[in-house]
Amino acid sequence: MGFNVYVTRQIPEPGLELLRRECSVVEVNPEDRVITRAELLEKVRGRDGLLPMLTERIDAEVMDAAPTLRVVANYAVGYNNIDLAAATARGIVVTNTPGVLTDATADLAWALLFAVARRVVESDRFTREGKFAGWAPMLFLGADITGRTLGIVGAGRIGTAMAERARGFQMKILYTDAVGSDRMERELGAQRVSLDELLAESDFVSVHVPLTEGTQHLFGIEQFRKMKRTAIFINTARGPVHDETALVEALKSGLIAGAGLDVYEHEPALAPGLAELPNVVVLPHIGSATIGTRTRMALMAAENLVAVLKGQRAPNCVNPEVYNRK
Repeated sequence: MGFNVYVTRQIPEPGLELLRRECSVVEVNPEDRVITRAELLEKVRGRDGLLPMLTERIDAEVMDAAPTLRVVANYAVGYNNIDLAAATARGIVVTNTPGVLTDATADLAWALLFAVARRVVESDRFTREGKFAGWAPMLFLGADITGRTLGIVGAGRIGTAMAERARGFQMKILYTDAVGSDRMERELGAQRVSLDELLAESDFVSVHVPLTEGTQHLFGIEQFRKMKRTAIFINTARGPVHDETALVEALKSGLIAGAGLDVYEHEPALAPGLAELPNVVVLPHIGSATIGTRTRMALMAAENLVAVLKGQRAPNCVNPEVYNRK
C-alpha cells in the first residue's frame, strides 16, 4: 500500500478511486492541460507508477529521473509516445488500454464519413449564419454512401468494426493489411487487395493502422493522386500516417473530394491552410470521447498499474519481454 503514483492529467473518477484504494500517494495534475516537459521530469521523481497520456513523451530521460519507477500505464491504446526499449532495459512494464475504445472510434470514423459526404458542417454553418432561404435542388449536394465502396486500411479491431458497420449500408468492402483476416473475408464479405487497388477503387478510404516506421506518411501526394477525384479520406488513427501538407494540396487542387480528420501530423497544430478548407471536417482527437469509453480506459489503466505494483503480471503489457529480463 506504500505505492507512489503520478497521473499526468485528470481522468474519470472511477480510475482515480481505484488508484487511491491501492496506493498511498496518488497525485494528479490539477490543471486541464498537457503537462510541460519540465513539470513531467520533476513530478516523476520518486514515483513507483506513472499514468501518462499519449501527449507525453516517456523516454529514457524521464525514466532515469525516476529510478524507482516500475510501471508506465498509458491512458491510450497507442504507445508510440513511450520508448519501449528504454523501458524494458530498465525493467519497467509498459501497458495500454486495448479493445475498450474500438466501438467509440469506429463510430466516430463513421460520423466523420457522413459529415464530409453529406456536407453536414458546411450546411450547419450556412444555416446558423442566416443564409438558408428555402429548399433548393442544388443546395449542398453531397456524396452517396449506401452501396458505395469503402476501403479500410488496417484490419485490426477498429478496422473490423468499420467493416461491420459498412454492411448495414450495403457497401462493397475492400481492405489492405499486412496479414489477411478470416473474419473480414468470411463473415463480413470484405476483399483483401493491395493498397494501390484499394485507392483506385474506393469511394471512401478509412485509416486504422498503428503509427510505426512503416506507416509514417503512408499517405502522401502519390497516394492521393491514385484515389478517385470524388473520394473521401478519413483518418482517426494517428496523424503522422498522412503527410498533412500533401493532404492540404490534394484537397485544394481537387485530387480528392474531401477529408475527415480526428488526428494531425503535428498535433495539436494543423498544417497551414487546412482549417480554411471547406471540404474537410476537423475534430479535436475525440475518437474515444464517450463517457463509457473514457471511464473504461481509466479503470483499465489503473488496473494495469496496480497489478504491476502488487507484483502481478500486467493484463495489457506491451513489452512482455520485460518479464524475461527479471
